Amino acid sequence: MSTTVGGLIDRVFREYLEPMDYLNSYTVVADGAGFAADATTITFNGDLLSQEEEDAMDAGAIIECEQELMRCTALDTVNNQVTVVRGVQGTTAAEHLAGKVIKISPTFTRKAVFDSIVDQIENLYPTLFAVDTQSFTSGTGYSTIGTYDAPGTHNYLVAPLKALSQYTDWSAGSDQTGLKYQGVAVEMIDLPNPFTYTDSGGTERTITYTSGPDVVHALQFVGISAGHTVYVTFKKKFIPPTLESTTLASVGLESEYEPIIMTGVAAHLVAGRDINLVDASYITDQLEAAAYPVGSSNTIRNSLLQYQQLLIQQARTNLRSKYPEPVQLNSINYPS
Repeated sequence: MSTTVGGLIDRVFREYLEPMDYLNSYTVVADGAGFAADATTITFNGDLLSQEEEDAMDAGAIIECEQELMRCTALDTVNNQVTVVRGVQGTTAAEHLAGKVIKISPTFTRKAVFDSIVDQIENLYPTLFAVDTQSFTSGTGYSTIGTYDAPGTHNYLVAPLKALSQYTDWSAGSDQTGLKYQGVAVEMIDLPNPFTYTDSGGTERTITYTSGPDVVHALQFVGISAGHTVYVTFKKKFIPPTLESTTLASVGLESEYEPIIMTGVAAHLVAGRDINLVDASYITDQLEAAAYPVGSSNTIRNSLLQYQQLLIQQARTNLRSKYPEPVQLNSINYPS
């Protein structure tokens, strides 16, 4: 299983988009020849290319390094160098280190796969949702979730699923026989973003979210005295990743959601494309390995989407059985 978005991208290529016997022509940035975001000359390893593949990098060709696409303007086969225009087709010029792969005229670009993964993650909600459990100290009135100086991603919270109060705190060496957990009724309200309030010290503070849902959340506890530790489990929207290094855990993705994302990305990228025989056969083999046969009446794209819906329904059933919807009365959630 993947741990980062970059790992998930690699898995999409490995399992759906790039059969092992049909890879794009590629080379790597030569040893000691990494280049900055403003460089226009790239030194590559010529030993990895045939003469025909090297000629394919001549003027007009598109090459890819990580998520950046570059247009070739001149080729020096003696010194294994290519002159390029940086950051074309909506990509961003960036530094690339020695050893990074350079693909020549890739069929599926890494940027397209990354963007499709972001779209697929955002589209999982509300059918599926992330779960976030946080601890609070019960008090009187409403308490904002998050602080003015570190708002975090609390604006992605949707609603409380359950809340438990620890009436006797654990402590080192203590007798835990009196420990008791009890369900707590909680209410979460939506406040305008930004939201200004006065803290307990009388100082005016403002919470502001600059990305994500345009809302600030506050929480109120019902039927419990102040000062107790309360653990609240929230339903939460998935957080769109911005970097390949973003971990799937921070996004809110469970490992079982990875196949859902991968099949959605594959369906998205092959839609409207004349799929060559090798790719079509490879994707068909992957679906059949998952015990989902591709019938002659189904296109590759439709089969991928149907398989994705099957995976989503399975994940949704598991999620609803683990986190049933709480009973709500007058906007207050009561644990089920």
